[in-house]
Order: sequence, then structure tokens, then C-alpha cells
Amino acid sequence: MNLKKDFPILKRKINNKEIIYLDSAATTQRPKIVINKIKEFYEKYNSNIHRGLYTLSEEATSLYEKTREKTAEFINADKEEIIFTKNCTEAINYAVFGYFLKILKKNDIVLLTEMEHNSNVVPWKLLSKRIGFKIGYLNIDDSKLDLRELDEILKKRRVKVLAITHASNVLGTINPIREISRICRKYNTRILVDGAQAAPHIEIDMKDLNADFYAFSGHKMLGPLGVGVLYVRKEFLKSLTPFISGGGTVLEVTKENLKFKEDHEKFEGGTPSVADVVAFSSAIDYLNKLGMKNIKKHEDELTKYALDKLNTINDIEIYNNHLKDRVGVIAFNLKNIHAHDVASLLDEEGICVRASHHCAMILHKKLGINGSVRASFYVYNTKKDVDKLIKGLLKVQKVFGK
Repeated sequence: MNLKKDFPILKRKINNKEIIYLDSAATTQRPKIVINKIKEFYEKYNSNIHRGLYTLSEEATSLYEKTREKTAEFINADKEEIIFTKNCTEAINYAVFGYFLKILKKNDIVLLTEMEHNSNVVPWKLLSKRIGFKIGYLNIDDSKLDLRELDEILKKRRVKVLAITHASNVLGTINPIREISRICRKYNTRILVDGAQAAPHIEIDMKDLNADFYAFSGHKMLGPLGVGVLYVRKEFLKSLTPFISGGGTVLEVTKENLKFKEDHEKFEGGTPSVADVVAFSSAIDYLNKLGMKNIKKHEDELTKYALDKLNTINDIEIYNNHLKDRVGVIAFNLKNIHAHDVASLLDEEGICVRASHHCAMILHKKLGINGSVRASFYVYNTKKDVDKLIKGLLKVQKVFGK
């Protein structure tokens, strides 16, 4: 699978070197069909949606709503269960403050995991300060969760909701959401899933996963920046309060009364990123054409190749060396070389990696480190990219006299 020609940015050179982009866990690059779709929207359809009784508005509305249908189909959900947001973070906040704010009480417990992104930690901490509920954390051991521990905790304690990442943005670990949902159902525990790192890489079937809320971002799956998705199980839609309210969400506003719309428009206040949502449809088309199973197979092969190569480097610590049940994200450190120095020197070779705590500070504290280098792969990466990463890391060690 060599798709670099489809991504215009990868033709650019940095320091006279071709770009080796290994930061797709942060955001992916966009293929030409997505970029062209944005351009086409502004040239042919640009107008606001849902409100205009003229051709441009009706066409723009149709394109926007077709993306909702396509997104629902992509994750095997109903279109009414899809709410567009700006990103995954906003989608999680929508669930936290639009639904869980109303059902959580002082003596309740919200359960997270030690591998959560800050986007699935901070909103709960803020809400806990307002309500007073406790926050617990599922332990990770050897990069994985113990489902027996989950069962024991839910059996003994009053856990109202489990908020969990589908795939870790540091370890790459894929959590078995289907089995986790089954355990939660036994104890009437609601489940919210952060799918930002899973939706781009594996097949998502909401009817199979059986989650109550599922959030993800378009920009991590070849789509434009500014598009997020919140899946809400249909039975919870009527209980969900608009987190962002205003224009477009209401049927009637008088001095005395306020009446909201009944469908998804109720939750999408103001003018959305219409062009970006429309272009997200083209990203889904691109992924569907490749096939999610083929994408996963490609990433598995690339991840195995990368781990094999990385493990030949002296004085390297890799934070998940397992091949099974993971996405193409590898975090590591070179002994006695700061992660920022590694990333900076790799940049001189045109290699783009992330160096930080990756917004997973609890996990890094658990690992006993302040930060790590992260290489993350996607459809446009090749084994040649991995070879250049390895060559770059050896050069970094040489610069530091290792």
C-alpha cells in the first residue's frame, strides 16, 4: 500500500528532505479528494444550512445531512444518533455536561483508566468539583487492563459511569469495548468511549460495541480539522440537554417560553463548519475504498516491522512491545536523551514525530517518565519511512555520543 501520491503535503521537502510524517495520532494528512471537496464547497455551494429556502442553502443542507448518513453507516448507527461537534474533546464534553451532569450524585463514582487522554479526564474532574462524586481509575498492567478488576469494582462499588478510551494514544492498546460493555450492562453502569484513536484504524460497529456514547474526530481519519462526532444511543437523546444552544436549535422562543427542536439539530447550535463536514464525507469515501480491514492489516504489518527494527537499537525503552490488540502507535525513549532533543534532531531529517506526555499525564506518571517520543502510522506510511526513522534515531545517538 503506497498512497503518498494522494497526499499533496507529502511532496513538500523540509531541510531538503522528503517529509516522513509519523504523527498521525495527533492529526492525519488529507488526501486530494478531501482538499478538493472543501474548495468545491466554497466555489459551488457556500451558504448556511437548514434555514434558507433557496437553492444554494438547500444543496448545502443536503450535502451536510448526507455526511451524517454516511457517518452513521460507517459506524453502523442510525443517523439520528449522530451529533456533529468541533472535535472529539467537545463531543466528550457534550456527553459529560449534557447528560451525566443530570444523573450523577454526590455519592456516585465515575471510573476512568490510567491510559486516558486528558480530554477524557479533565471534564470529569471539573464536574466532580461541582457535584462531589468520586473518580476512580482502572489499573494498567503490561499495557493492558484487567477485566476481572473491572468486574470486581462494579460489583462492589456504586459506579455510575465508565469513561474509557477505545485505543491508547501512547501505548496503542485496543481495549475490548464489546466485553467491557457487557460487564457494564450487568451492573447498570453507563459507558462513554473515547474513540479518537480507534475510529481511524479499525472497524467500528456501534450495535456490536453496545456503548452508550462514543466520541471521535474527523481530523484523525483524513478529514478536515474542525469536525467531531458524538454518537448517542437513541434512548438517551431525549435526556440529553443541549450543551451549546442558540440559533438553529429551537422551534420557538418567546418572552415566556422556549421550545427546542426534537431531532439532532437541537444539539448543533450556531453555524457549523459546513464545508469541513461535507469534506469529511470524502474522507469516509476514501477509507471505505481502502477498506478498514485492509487499513488494519497494513498498520499491523508496519507496526511489527517497526518494533522489530526499534528493538535492534541499543538503550531504547519501548512502552508497549506487544503486537496483539493494538493500533500503529509506538512510544519510546532513548536512554539519557530527552524526548524533545530526539524529536528536534529527527526534524532536521524531515521526520515528524511527537515528543511530550501526549496529553496522557496520568499514564506517563504511571510509567515513571515525564514524556516520550511517539511515532504513529497511517495509510500513507511505508516500511521505507520506518527505515528512515531508525536511521535518524541512530544518528541522534551518535550526536549524543551514545
